[in-house]
Amino acid sequence: MGVYKLIKSDDGVAAAPSAEPNKVVVDDVLLSQHRDIEAGGKHSHGAPPEKEASASGKRGQRLVSLDVFRGLTVALMIFVDEAGSFFPAINHSPWDGVALADFVMPFFLFIVGVALALTYKRVTNQAVATWKALLRALKLFVVGLVVQGGYFHGLHNLTYGVDILSIRWMGVLQRIAMAYLLVAICEIWLKSDDVVDSGYSLVRRYRLQLLVGLILTIMYMVLLYGSYVPDWEYQIPGPGSTPKTLSVKCGVRGDTGPACNAVGMTDRQIFGIRHLHRRPVYERTKQCSINSPASGPLPPDAPSWCQAPFDPEGLLSSVMAIVTCLIGLQFGHVIIHFKDHKDRIVQWLIPSFCLLALAFSLDFFGMRMNKALYTLSYTCATAGAAGMLFTGVYVLVDVGGYRRPTSAMEWLGMHALMIYILIGCNVFPVLIQGFYWREPQNNLLKVIGIS
Repeated sequence: MGVYKLIKSDDGVAAAPSAEPNKVVVDDVLLSQHRDIEAGGKHSHGAPPEKEASASGKRGQRLVSLDVFRGLTVALMIFVDEAGSFFPAINHSPWDGVALADFVMPFFLFIVGVALALTYKRVTNQAVATWKALLRALKLFVVGLVVQGGYFHGLHNLTYGVDILSIRWMGVLQRIAMAYLLVAICEIWLKSDDVVDSGYSLVRRYRLQLLVGLILTIMYMVLLYGSYVPDWEYQIPGPGSTPKTLSVKCGVRGDTGPACNAVGMTDRQIFGIRHLHRRPVYERTKQCSINSPASGPLPPDAPSWCQAPFDPEGLLSSVMAIVTCLIGLQFGHVIIHFKDHKDRIVQWLIPSFCLLALAFSLDFFGMRMNKALYTLSYTCATAGAAGMLFTGVYVLVDVGGYRRPTSAMEWLGMHALMIYILIGCNVFPVLIQGFYWREPQNNLLKVIGIS
């Protein structure tokens, strides 16, 4: 399974007993409960309680559509991860374009944002809440380093440990930890006291958060299309123990191809090329694989960049991942401020359609949808699709009450982090393969016909 395939859930912070209203109990990093970060007292932002409560408003009551949506994303991740090698069309797009697998990461980022709006809807101590968010993000980042940085051995290599000189610093969990922290800070500190009774007043109350999203988008666009990318080189194993050096000619500005984009250059300069993902998604492009869109041998005339490391969860592309999480946060605000089902559906569908329309317009005029770069068109398309799907799940589960048909998805959503670590990061098959009889090849995977 590709470790760059994504999964994620959000978080939950349970309130302490009422005898200690300022004490918070921090649950696991990605539990699906969504209660207030702190219980009790008064509202720090002055809005009346009836305006702040969601329709499912009783404390401790869970909005089931959150878990079901997250569970659907987990199921989608498992499906594309296992079936992608047999049906390359559903696997991650080799470069420009969007395939089914490319919706997994933004869907999780979106639902993290939705849940954050519910988690931090009442904050009595902003400094304490910020500290708790920082600790939770740090825990998630460390978990990502362990499971995606190279510590666990591969399926056919019974060793463990990782050289610090080549550890992968970024990854799925690390990206979501960054998005979680920044979006949580926005929700804790950047909201006004305006009473919400319409879509316009909702925008006005959270205008500073929207401004942050706009600033991040402009910064990303300036860096992507304005940065000069010089020539660069990298090494691959050569004959014997001598490494082979390959040079990549660039000397361009604003290029969005695999070789000379600002996203890859930023990661090479900040992290170092040895700390990036070693199986770039563009190895399945026509230039780099004779079996494209599946992996395959290099063509005789393959360009020099085909084997260069590239991180699909890099630093610059994570800027737009934060924007996706911010969009989800605004969808969560609808739950808090609108009690009527019809109002919620309208407030979700309008921005979802607008995001999709903007995405296809940008793509038509040349700003291609690209998951590896996390372009603006890709951000809008996946966030719009997430909004549409979430609305549909909400209508089915929380409005229609059809929980039994979605119970499996609800369970997956409530255990998303565990499932990702065990399956998405190969921990489960690695643990099974770690027990063998006499020879490493004689393991349980061989008995059941997988190895």
